[in-house]
Amino acid sequence: MKNSILLLLFFFSIPIVAQEKKIATNGNITFEASVPFYEAVEAKNNQVHAVLNTKNGTISFVVIIKQFRFERSLMEDHFNANYMESDKYPRATFKGGIEKFALNKINTTPTEYFIKGKINIHGVTKSIRVPAVLNKTDTNTIKMQSNFALNTDDFKIDIPFIVRNKIAKNVNIALNIELK
Repeated sequence: MKNSILLLLFFFSIPIVAQEKKIATNGNITFEASVPFYEAVEAKNNQVHAVLNTKNGTISFVVIIKQFRFERSLMEDHFNANYMESDKYPRATFKGGIEKFALNKINTTPTEYFIKGKINIHGVTKSIRVPAVLNKTDTNTIKMQSNFALNTDDFKIDIPFIVRNKIAKNVNIALNIELK
């Protein structure tokens, strides 16, 4: 009888715990490292994974580097083999928190917050603080958008001398994600 009650309590507690987390598996992130007068250097990844703990505002992201898609496959090959070394460093991660996060204050009006934490790219971890806009949808989904720049030198990403003037060192990042 005691085991049955414990089992019943366990099953009823799962939905309560699950409600504290919002998850995304198909967010998108784009980056742009173009230089004027040269070919555009940009890529998109539509398989960003994220988990938001709605109780305390902690958030984590995982981006598989080989999922970035370029307009030209040759650029994609060079990106994975020469710059990001994606066989050696297959993913980029972020772990941190949304400053002043309170789930009950997020509504349909987009509101700016700051996300602070540690990002790991190319085997290098760096602390960052970036702006993000959050709002809820009618389906209780939290939408998050963020635009920020990262410097390739900060992550020890070497750009060969022959193309150095065709690729920007400051890479513009745009993140759009829906946490359900």
